[in-house]
Amino acid sequence: MNRRRDSHWPLTLSLICGVALMLFPLPAALEVLRPYFIALILVYWTIEGSFGASLGVAFLIGLFLDVATASLLGQHALGLVIMIYLVERFRSRIRFFPMWQQSLAVLALLINERFILLWILLFQGTRTFDWNFWLAPFVGALIWPWLFLLMDWVRRVARSRAK
Repeated sequence: MNRRRDSHWPLTLSLICGVALMLFPLPAALEVLRPYFIALILVYWTIEGSFGASLGVAFLIGLFLDVATASLLGQHALGLVIMIYLVERFRSRIRFFPMWQQSLAVLALLINERFILLWILLFQGTRTFDWNFWLAPFVGALIWPWLFLLMDWVRRVARSRAK
């Protein structure tokens, strides 16, 4: 029983850090470069599949981000749920890709999330978009290998403590 409770601390701690990184204020010039940390963290834990990242967790985190960022309720939740569904669907393939192919898969997932966000914003009536709107997925794909290594280290530490 204690082992099961301890096994969720890496997911919880990484999600808290991801939310903090998403809400941390940045200058306007750097704001467009901010990767979608929560999505990257959820993608990692879904690929690993052993710590409980699921569609429900993605939905709840997305709703929390909607409230925290004062955006349309369900906007982040929809993007995250679709992203995590795709990762779960193709998990067995993505997991064994070399790192550069994983980065490309993550880029495709993040661009897909941007298209969902664009669709929602167009329904809201927002008609102006800069090319900067598309920068964050590329930054997310560039940091994916380092984030993957960091999260893999956290997972190994959690496993060694659970023994």
